[in-house]
Amino acid sequence: MIDSIIFDLDGTLWDATDAAAKVWRDVAKKYPEVTDEITADKLKKLYGLPLEEIAVKLLLSAKKETAIAIMRESIVKQCPYIEEVGGILYPNLEVTLKELKKKYKIFIVSNCEEGYIQCFLNAHGLHEYFEDFEYPGRSGVLKADNIRLIIKRNNLVNPVYVGDTLGDATATREAGIPFVFARYGFGHVDDYDYVIDSVEELLNIL
Repeated sequence: MIDSIIFDLDGTLWDATDAAAKVWRDVAKKYPEVTDEITADKLKKLYGLPLEEIAVKLLLSAKKETAIAIMRESIVKQCPYIEEVGGILYPNLEVTLKELKKKYKIFIVSNCEEGYIQCFLNAHGLHEYFEDFEYPGRSGVLKADNIRLIIKRNNLVNPVYVGDTLGDATATREAGIPFVFARYGFGHVDDYDYVIDSVEELLNIL
């Protein structure tokens, strides 16, 4: 029997790409050689990858070191901004989390830097629903290992991971637990154990 749910963040619990894209654009303006158009749609297609890969694929006109420098400044600046303006929560998210918490322990594992998960929780007042979270900016390792860290640290027996990208699915398989594909999110996945078209569908399938 499933005892816990580990969530991805972007494309699974919320969409903050409009705000993130604005920050990336503002930082990129400091570099005249960067000519790429930076949009929320482009970011959505890259989410789920490690941040350095996102930077290189998003900023094709920039040298790798410039792309990474823009990424590092952007992730520092985006947390205060996103915490202030918030993101778009998926429909009925908080109601669903409240119901899920009655039966399961709930966690977040996301490929992000320091402060990003915290700004999600702070912006929307959702701390009470999550037992723990992990991310590369704190642990120094990527998603599969962070899933394992959450499982070990919290003594989970039968967790599932809910995500929306192929990277999420691959990491979940590597971690050895079932994958729930959030089909409403940013990516496309063919191999999954469960599929949902809204967060609240979790109440019916688990």
